Amino acid sequence: MEKKQDQTWEYNGSEEGEDLILFQSRFDTYVNLRNDQTVKAVILEAPEWVNIVALTRDKKVIIVQQYRFGVQRLTSEIPAGIVEAHETPQQAAVRELREETGYTSNQWISMGYVEPNPAFLTNKCHLWLAKDAKRTHESSPDEGESIRTLEMEPQEIEKEIKSGRLRHSLSLTALSRILNVWDFR
Repeated sequence: MEKKQDQTWEYNGSEEGEDLILFQSRFDTYVNLRNDQTVKAVILEAPEWVNIVALTRDKKVIIVQQYRFGVQRLTSEIPAGIVEAHETPQQAAVRELREETGYTSNQWISMGYVEPNPAFLTNKCHLWLAKDAKRTHESSPDEGESIRTLEMEPQEIEKEIKSGRLRHSLSLTALSRILNVWDFR
């Protein structure tokens, strides 16, 4: 009997891989029912993440600059972090904004979530807008972080993007979600 030429996959099991601290690896085996080929997929189980676009009362964006080990350079991005097991995404966003920047907000708006890379990552990145953010505390970054906090005008954000200092894909995604709420021009 001839199989249909579709992209249906048959799951054939999993084997646990190495614990990579931020990720737990595993290997899932699938059969492509279109051609009977077996594929061993690398999967990284990851906790959910949050990314926060924080706008001050005068509509400046809170940007953090920090050295990133993966690209071995200083980057500009929005505040972000991991959702801890006991937290909701909003609780994590509130905590991360305060820890990384010292800013807080009473006006939180969910901008949905994105899948950072569904080819091999299992998690979601929740995007949040914090309006009328103000500095109310000292920042308290994690031991592995050294963060500089800036307030930037939209034109400065554009310069950061054009210069290549702001290339973080999840930051760019979150910033793109608020373009229609900026009344800057």
